[in-house]
Amino acid sequence: MSAIGPVFEALASLPRRQILAYLSAQELTAGEIAARFEMSAPAISRHLSVLEAAGLVASERRGQYVYYRLVGDNLVNSLTGFAFEICPGAGPLKREARRRAAAKS
Repeated sequence: MSAIGPVFEALASLPRRQILAYLSAQELTAGEIAARFEMSAPAISRHLSVLEAAGLVASERRGQYVYYRLVGDNLVNSLTGFAFEICPGAGPLKREARRRAAAKS
């Protein structure tokens, strides 16, 4: 499976998309995220695990709290990669990009 598979699996869930939206504005603890939903803490934890496994969020322990933040570059790169894979003109564009990158080195 390609690297974008887990990203699309993560994005398939409305609560996970909502979590990403909350994290797009600021870092939040797991408790702060859970307070925004009417679901159990273990369910929130599972959603955060899926998002982290897909590379869309990162966590950092600070004292007794775990803070989550959006990894926006991974989302953008995954979606761009997917668009290039399905785009009929992607092959020539990728070859041109590789030629230009090689010419700069």
